[in-house]
Amino acid sequence: MNHFLIHLKLFFVAAIWGFGWPAGRVLAEEMAPFAAAWTRYVVAIVCFIILLQFTNNWVIPTRGEWKRIALIGFFSTVVYQAFFMFGMQYTAAGDASLMITFNPFFTALLAIVFLNERMNWRLGTGLGFGIIGVTILFLYSPNVDIPFNERALGDVLIAAAALSWACNSILMKKAMTSPAPDATESLSPLQLTVWSSVVGFLLLTPVVAVETWYVGLPDPNLNGWISLVFLAVFSTVISYVWFADGIRTIGAGKSALYVYLVPPFGIFSGWLLLDEKLGVPLLISFVLIVGGVALAQSHQATNEEAS
Repeated sequence: MNHFLIHLKLFFVAAIWGFGWPAGRVLAEEMAPFAAAWTRYVVAIVCFIILLQFTNNWVIPTRGEWKRIALIGFFSTVVYQAFFMFGMQYTAAGDASLMITFNPFFTALLAIVFLNERMNWRLGTGLGFGIIGVTILFLYSPNVDIPFNERALGDVLIAAAALSWACNSILMKKAMTSPAPDATESLSPLQLTVWSSVVGFLLLTPVVAVETWYVGLPDPNLNGWISLVFLAVFSTVISYVWFADGIRTIGAGKSALYVYLVPPFGIFSGWLLLDEKLGVPLLISFVLIVGGVALAQSHQATNEEAS
């Protein structure tokens, strides 16, 4: 009961991230991909700056930290958002919410290469379950109103988004655990997120200018603007703050369990808001992919709780 409010916040974070998938689908149909990502981060950065001012948490990064921040901003804001927005043009929100759960697998595999972590039977078995689940999703998704070639392309793009976010996670972990050579301590997750968002926004700006030159200025309808504000304010700013609060209060292992609720909310919201189809293959894919992720992360979570 002492942490009831924290658990409630984490539950709502899972719901917000789940409902973010149909929001992304709507936004992808209303705006060009880079313009949508750029505008989203205009709103998010304004909110982050207000948050930093309110909490008096301003820290100006050193030169060495800016190099790390530039890479984080490139992967988290430019590459991830590009794959996310392009992917949502083609696939269903429910399918995409399952594909993005491959992020922990990619993170674990990259950690083996770049952080000298070891492969274990949980990761290998979980990855196998996940691959089987993705294969079922590709071949037997109930969302047959979307042509197979388009849905398959969208799913691959969302998987690429998961890979880019995994790269971002590795860079964030290194930045938070080892200070830059010219810094006395590491930046906090909030500071890294804010400054990498600013850098990513700046990197996106010339790309958006070229895109706008070819396709014209975006003119989304009301649903498009609602989706954009939801993704920027709720899915990016509020959810991050609440999730970080959960990690600080109850630990990373327990907080991560709520991420497993994102696909059910994504599938449900796609059915509720976009009239996407439900079916047994979607349920089987969910059990295999999410179960595989849970198995792969179980050893890591146990170590975190013990430490």
